Amino acid sequence: MGSLQGDVATSPSLSSTGSSGSGNNDNNAGGGGGSSGGVRIYACFAYGGTNSFECYEPGANRWRRVGGIPGVPDGHVLKGFAVVAVGESVFVIGGRLCRRDDVADGGGSEYHDTDVGVRADVLRYDVRRGEWLACAPLLLPRFDFACAPCRGRICVAGGLCSLSGARGTAAAEVYDAEENRWSPLPDMSTMRYKCVGVTWQGGFHVVGGFAESTCAADAGTSMVLQSSALERSSAEVFNCHRGVWEIIPGMWQLDVPPNQIVAVAGRLLSSGDCLNSWKGHVEVYDGELNIWSVMDHSALPDLSLLASSLPPSAQQLYLTMAAVGRQLYFLAGYEVAGDDEDTYRTVSLVHSFDTGAVPGIVPAWNSFQPKMDHEHNVEDGSKELFSQCCSVQLSS
Repeated sequence: MGSLQGDVATSPSLSSTGSSGSGNNDNNAGGGGGSSGGVRIYACFAYGGTNSFECYEPGANRWRRVGGIPGVPDGHVLKGFAVVAVGESVFVIGGRLCRRDDVADGGGSEYHDTDVGVRADVLRYDVRRGEWLACAPLLLPRFDFACAPCRGRICVAGGLCSLSGARGTAAAEVYDAEENRWSPLPDMSTMRYKCVGVTWQGGFHVVGGFAESTCAADAGTSMVLQSSALERSSAEVFNCHRGVWEIIPGMWQLDVPPNQIVAVAGRLLSSGDCLNSWKGHVEVYDGELNIWSVMDHSALPDLSLLASSLPPSAQQLYLTMAAVGRQLYFLAGYEVAGDDEDTYRTVSLVHSFDTGAVPGIVPAWNSFQPKMDHEHNVEDGSKELFSQCCSVQLSS
């Protein structure tokens, strides 16, 4: 079985599969002022049938497209994959490949996605060199799984491994970047998918999701599967020192899977669930009481209220959150009406929440309209978020 003991190097040299192809790599990307000057926040989007790997630089307030995801054919999109950072690299892991067809009649775009297969592919983007590299594939192809860096390695657990049926897996594995190798971890006690992964207090937490556990049948010794709010609201934690899973009943407290959970200054924070990415506030987890509560000064009915440039008719298209120091950065997209009738455009904005702000001295919330690498800071058509984001801190 794999182990998480010890620290490892996180910048291996692997065979390159080609560059991003955009001409906008991250060479000499360490500029910018303040504590966020060397930070890059990455996420994956789709424009119609084209995948887009994108970067926001807080220090320069710049948002740009890096390029497509290697290995994803034209007219296809990747869903349910993980994007995670280790050292100065971003890893794109697993996912569900779909063929995308435009089925709209006349103007506009309407798409139909057809499942093609479940991927075990793992790609690494070297932020400093601006290159994509191929890594060892997952031991088990999967999508909609939990993933997080832990002690310099990458842990994954749960997810769906087949396009037929909605039954998760209990299987887990860990990636050693120095050896470019995946190793199995012990199975969880529950089979989960649509779960969220986060490392906290030294343990890899797999929180919520659609979960099933096994129990003995009333008659005989045969085992049956059960799924209830008890399983769906629980979390499992891989104890790195003991090499075993421990269950925390009721850690999520909701019957709806979480959207994102991040660790900031020793605390776990969340802003919503998979049905509503913004619930009107940031929540903080109390591990001793096993409850979530509203974080001071975070309440805001709608994040669009922070942006005076948005028209009242603007609709939120996506929202994803990254932790940088004590700041939470929310990368948001809003649909606004276009210049022509029945057309629309996407406006990308960034909202930030200072988790350590002192009222009356430092404002908790700020909002920015980032400089884009295309005209007028707006994008034609509908932009879809297909991954949560992750942050990379470049050394000077």
